[in-house]
Order: sequence, then C-alpha cells, then structure tokens
Amino acid sequence: MYNEKLFLTPQDILNKEFKVDAQGYRPQEVDQFLDMVIRDYTEFSNIIKKLQNDNRVLQEENNKLKSEYRRMKAIIDAANDSHATKSQYNNVDVLKRISNLEKAVYGKDNE
Repeated sequence: MYNEKLFLTPQDILNKEFKVDAQGYRPQEVDQFLDMVIRDYTEFSNIIKKLQNDNRVLQEENNKLKSEYRRMKAIIDAANDSHATKSQYNNVDVLKRISNLEKAVYGKDNE
C-alpha cells in the first residue's frame, strides 16, 4: 500500500555507488539521490504519524468498548442476582403456603 509512494528500498541505499570525477563525486548525482532519500524519509514520517494517530483512535475506542462491556456485565449480573433472589423468595413463599395448607388440612397438631 505504501510501497507505491517510496522510491528507495534499504537495499538500494546500501548498494548505491556514486561515480567519482576528478574532483570527487558528481554533486548533481549525489543531490538527486539525497532528494529521493529525503522524500522517502518524509513519507515514512507521514506514515508513522498516521499509524500513531490510528493506533490512538483504536485504543480510545477499545477503552470505550471495555467500559461499555463492564457496564453491561454489571447490569446482567445484577439482573441475574435479582432473578435468583426472586426465585429464592418464590420458593420460600411456596413452602410457606404449602405449610399453611397442611396446617389447614391436617390441623395444627402435625407441626
């Protein structure tokens, strides 16, 4: 994806050889090469900034989702606890009613 924007690979930089004139390297050739290196480094810098921003946004979203998950889990746990408590009360109520019916049917002597 980003490779289309880049002119050089690390191997290109490593293997680059400048032709030597009588007075040293040809300045125009060196300048052209350095211009390509500068463009690549600029592009790498832009890519890094974009990825860092994307990473920051994703981390914030992840934190929000984790918070929402914890909140929903707490609501579900509270609902489950409430349901379990209601079931316990319902069972106790049923047992009391059965006991009252037994007392009514069999009399108070069978307690």
